[in-house]
Amino acid sequence: MPSLCRACLQSFPDARRCPRCGSPRVTTHPELFDLSIAHMDCDAFYASVEKRDRPELADKPVIIGGGRRGVVSTCCYVARIRGVRSAMPMFKALAICPDAVIIKGRMSLYVEVSQAIRAMMEELTPDIEPLSLDEAFLDLTGTARLHGQPPAVMLARLVARMQAELGITGSIGLSHNKFLAKIASDLDKPRGFSVIGAAETETFLADKPVGIIWGVGLVGQESLKKAGINTIADLRRWDRADLGRRFGSMGDRLWHLARGQDRRRVSARRPVKSISKETTFHENTADPDILDGHLWRLAEQVSARAKAKGLAGRVVTMKIKRADFTSVTRRHALSEPTQMADRIYREGRALFDALGWSGPARLIGVGISDLVPEDQADRAGDLLDPHAARRAEAERATDAIRARFGEDAIRKGRALR
Repeated sequence: MPSLCRACLQSFPDARRCPRCGSPRVTTHPELFDLSIAHMDCDAFYASVEKRDRPELADKPVIIGGGRRGVVSTCCYVARIRGVRSAMPMFKALAICPDAVIIKGRMSLYVEVSQAIRAMMEELTPDIEPLSLDEAFLDLTGTARLHGQPPAVMLARLVARMQAELGITGSIGLSHNKFLAKIASDLDKPRGFSVIGAAETETFLADKPVGIIWGVGLVGQESLKKAGINTIADLRRWDRADLGRRFGSMGDRLWHLARGQDRRRVSARRPVKSISKETTFHENTADPDILDGHLWRLAEQVSARAKAKGLAGRVVTMKIKRADFTSVTRRHALSEPTQMADRIYREGRALFDALGWSGPARLIGVGISDLVPEDQADRAGDLLDPHAARRAEAERATDAIRARFGEDAIRKGRALR
């Protein structure tokens, strides 16, 4: 059976340790050198960047987030082992992990590292479909002749290079389609390399919960549960037509995915239609300060992604999900496109205020759509807000200072909530 040492990139027949370097970091699978659809997911990306820049934090629990009244944006694996989770209130995270090191996020730096990883991927294949700053699909079909090595070797080389040159680790999922590649990348984190072959697909999926299907969240799982569907095996027992009648177009998708069938291509040329960011709270909250702080942080992240992509949006969207899982989405078309965090936040906050919201929420999000090139954005300013141009100028100056001296060089007070 083919094996690959991820430490020295040596290929050899089935073995638990590499015969060349002795490393136990060996991946063995009968289809290892035949598969070419991959998903690369960085390991605790934001926290890994911070630990890279502060080696003294290597073995410490690190939380990326706001002040004591804020929430956890993300955290390292040490903190996760202790029970800390994304979107958990900071006071609760500190109660279960009092020795955690709290760090404010540095989005501009994360964007910079993400772009460096993307450049490494582009040396392997032009067929890259980013999902976020820290993960992407890659299609390496037909690249073996170009590189003189099968895709598995090149993927192992990619994550080894990421660690050596950028100090960032990643996990690889390798399979015959996107659905399974994404599942595989999460099987052995951190620093994993997992393979799901065509021959084992249906057996692998059979006993898995339906929540393993990408896009089936808590609400979807509850709907499936009411129909007696808890596992993939349960899903397979349904007739395709019956699933369609019960769940509409999603039913047909579920029928195919339950059998490991996914015809979606890795699309590098798919136009970006929107840029959004949302967060789900560990506990529902109606605290206006916490919700406002989230809106600002999300607006900053949307803005950072828009600036990194050279895009701006004509429409701002605000989304909130109630404790009963019902969602409300509101949109507002702007007089001119924007990529400014200040403008995105103010529009999102106005949409939120217009709801007259008072009950607890479990999720909040903000985004921009109807995207255009950034040179069409933020030129005239908001005629109804005479100070908008001045704030946009200040934000650009802030971006320049952060790019030179780090994300923490300047921080707004509302970001600490």
